[in-house]
Amino acid sequence: MIDNVERQRFEASENGHLVFADYRLRGNVHLLTHVEADPALRGTGAAARLMEAIVAHARAHGLKLQPRCSYAVAWFRRHPEAGDLLG
Repeated sequence: MIDNVERQRFEASENGHLVFADYRLRGNVHLLTHVEADPALRGTGAAARLMEAIVAHARAHGLKLQPRCSYAVAWFRRHPEAGDLLG
């Protein structure tokens, strides 16, 4: 996973297909506004793996996350162990 700061999104590639999460910065909080996987990756868990990488990145860099899109909100509900990163 990379943090494409210029485009304000986290990106990963699986089997040549893109999965990404757009964000907006508010101080050290990343507002996750949209998570999307290439149609070829849908249903494979690619978006969930991206969210796990985003959480690891946030922990490593002392960042907070605020889910705004429905996928990110649902992911955090299913992963209460990541709740300490909500800001």
